[in-house]
Amino acid sequence: MASPFLYFADDRLSLAELTAARLDGDVVELGDAYIPADAVETRALRAGSLTGILGETLAATHLTAAWIHGALPEPPVRHTVQRAVDRRLHRVPVGHLVYRDLAVHPADLELIGGVRVTSAVRTLADLARVGDDAHARAARLLSEDRAGLRDEAIARLEQASLPHKRAAIALLRGLERDDAQDDVTR
Repeated sequence: MASPFLYFADDRLSLAELTAARLDGDVVELGDAYIPADAVETRALRAGSLTGILGETLAATHLTAAWIHGALPEPPVRHTVQRAVDRRLHRVPVGHLVYRDLAVHPADLELIGGVRVTSAVRTLADLARVGDDAHARAARLLSEDRAGLRDEAIARLEQASLPHKRAAIALLRGLERDDAQDDVTR
């Protein structure tokens, strides 16, 4: 069931009405939807705002999942999605997505706001495996103030047969050392 706080163009209001409401300060943009300006932005609303993109067959992963989990203040320019069903998709997703055709294991998925999102542990492991600055920064932000999340992601990576896992484990262990040094200097 869709949230009553999410407004999509041409659902309950037209794009023109939503634009006017935004200009009046009544609603603000959130992902691919609008929410009342005084609504608290939650992970359920962030995830639900992507209902039109994800539907029943795709899951939010990587930077998109990090945004939904609250690690990033703004959604990524291009959402990262992955197949959430066993069957191959016959319709190619829209062009502003980074699409991975490999299906995500159901145990790695959570249902948030009516859509599938990779769990925080899976998201952290995925972010660490990419190896660029944006993903490393998101990994740091996702793991801050979440006791044990890095340890779970490291354990998961150690048991998996995945590309770039050594670099990912090194990154996550480096984040642990950085946090330990920050605690000592405080």
